[in-house]
Amino acid sequence: MSNDPLLQPYRLKHLTLRNRIMTTAHEPAYPEDGMPKDRYRAYHEERAKAGVALAMTAGSAAVSRDSPPVFNNVLAWKDEVVPWIRRMTDACHEHGCAMMIQLTHLGRRTGWNKGDWLPSVSSSRHREPAHRAFPKLAEDWDIDRIITDFADAAERMKAGGMDGIELQAYGHLIDQFWSPLTNDLTGPYGADTLENRLRFPLDVLAAVRKRVGDDFIVGFRYTADEAAKGGITPEEGVEIGKRLAATGQVDFLNVIRGRIHTDPAMTDVIPVQGMKSAPHLDFAGAIRAATGMPTFHASRIPDVATARHAISAGLLDMVGMTRAHMADPHIVRKIVEGREDDIRPCVGATYCLDRIYQAGEALCLHNAATGRELTMPHVIAPADARRKVVVVGAGPGGLEAARVAAERGHDVTVFEAAADPGGQIRLTAQSPRRREMIGIIDWRMAQCAARDVAFHFNHWAEAADVTARNPDVVIVATGGLPNMQLFETGQDAEHVVSSWDIISGDVKPAETVLIYDESGDHPGLQAAEVAAKAGSRVEVMTPDRTFAPDIMGMNLVPYMRSLQDKDVTFTVTRRLLGVRREGNKLVATIGTDYSDHTYEQSVDQVVLNYGTLPLDDLYHALRPLSVNAGEVDYDALTQGRSQDVRRNPDGRFQLFRIGDAVSARNTHAAIYDALRLVKDL
Repeated sequence: MSNDPLLQPYRLKHLTLRNRIMTTAHEPAYPEDGMPKDRYRAYHEERAKAGVALAMTAGSAAVSRDSPPVFNNVLAWKDEVVPWIRRMTDACHEHGCAMMIQLTHLGRRTGWNKGDWLPSVSSSRHREPAHRAFPKLAEDWDIDRIITDFADAAERMKAGGMDGIELQAYGHLIDQFWSPLTNDLTGPYGADTLENRLRFPLDVLAAVRKRVGDDFIVGFRYTADEAAKGGITPEEGVEIGKRLAATGQVDFLNVIRGRIHTDPAMTDVIPVQGMKSAPHLDFAGAIRAATGMPTFHASRIPDVATARHAISAGLLDMVGMTRAHMADPHIVRKIVEGREDDIRPCVGATYCLDRIYQAGEALCLHNAATGRELTMPHVIAPADARRKVVVVGAGPGGLEAARVAAERGHDVTVFEAAADPGGQIRLTAQSPRRREMIGIIDWRMAQCAARDVAFHFNHWAEAADVTARNPDVVIVATGGLPNMQLFETGQDAEHVVSSWDIISGDVKPAETVLIYDESGDHPGLQAAEVAAKAGSRVEVMTPDRTFAPDIMGMNLVPYMRSLQDKDVTFTVTRRLLGVRREGNKLVATIGTDYSDHTYEQSVDQVVLNYGTLPLDDLYHALRPLSVNAGEVDYDALTQGRSQDVRRNPDGRFQLFRIGDAVSARNTHAAIYDALRLVKDL
């Protein structure tokens, strides 16, 4: 028996959990037709077989037809969900993992123009800013119907083999009733007393418990402090916890602090990189001490040391490491095997959640197998034959290619022109609050070092350097350089500098700076942040109808908090047409895609952010020497077969390029390029 606090079993009612690590409810948006089918099952099963004690599935499975799935939620109101739930629970139970599911009615946190186009319903007249739907004020028959829907859904989950359920009470309908900020009702469910505000959740609890019986686990994930003026206070949150416990019908509390009605509020609940780790852990411990209830909690607990402290200090009974398990589903196994240093770190990029909140699917920025368990491996299988592989470029894509090739057992050499690995990630990490991104590089370097990958830094590789290695496979991962052309002009923009120049410090910001952001990704706002902190007067201009669309909601929050108290303005739907010099000033000619309107603007400096152009000279030099002339069999690539294109009978090696050496994309795309190509070499 291990003495590690994290590896101690925990008794929850009749259920023995094998350790203290869980994944809390989150909706990865993998359902198909509202059902948790094979992709959903495989995602949870990967973590179950690696040792997670409890998987709280779904980020709010919807109990009612008028709670449409804005996050592609599981539809718990449909009878057809039961066999899919059973298949998933049986698969995870086989590996010793307990299975529960979070049930909810979204209330106003949804839209009316989804699903069956029914009006959203709430105890509040006010729309939720994040989802913009003005709700119908709940009537008595709505309340009765939804209480029954909760009970029906709980019964379905029990029939599907679940060990228990969790009722969602932060930002959704249940706590819309119990928060003073979101209860505009009168009468027995009105806002005048805490007793009345709690009546709906307690009625839901009673109906659920009556339907599922005493031997089924039922808990609440609830906000015990809304951290907002006029909202639930910590004292009231403790009182709510005590009242839930006093019913004798609640088996655990899963503690949340804050609100999620806006992007900034949600980012304080679920912090991103650069923000404090485990900011609400002590608060959750205080709720546990005050209520005496089994207590779960998750909020940016990314590392084993913090999780271990949460248990050993008696703050939690079960610790949620949800985003951490998206980065590495094998955390528990690696703890058991004494391989904590081998854990792929969550760098807090929150690419996963930001994608969900833009109606995408959850993907980890630097684990391309997450969510693709049916097609991509988390553990790399050895190759049948050892080959010589040369990788040119040690950015995230090149290092992933080197790592996977080395795990396959190949002889791997990497050439890198810079003195250090990292590529654009190293530039990103120049920003203090984004320095965690370097973990993407550090982890891969450690993996490569453990497998004897040979590195040649400060080495600008020419074709002769590559061919001298007599390789079987060459992978060009040379990335790109800033695109300094204006849209469709075909000519470089004159007198401008790149966002990279500003971020790196190679060019100092001037007094007045126009940042023309054609790409809408991080470098534009990173450059704005550098310039604003230097005291510049900054305008961020974009031809799009919104600024920085590729950064997405939660990652936008720290930029706004950094920029809004400085002399920074944002201009949308304007296109930079040209720049000329007049004396010591630059004159920008600005137009718009919407009309023929143009105007001129005088500034000291123009900064262009327009992606990258491939640095591909080496690739084209090597094409005539390769057997495939650089061609990729896309059918083989997407279907998991090895590449076997033969275009040049005199070719000496296979040649591929990945990441920005192909076209400007993002870190995840480069890593995915590498994984799905090299896993079959």
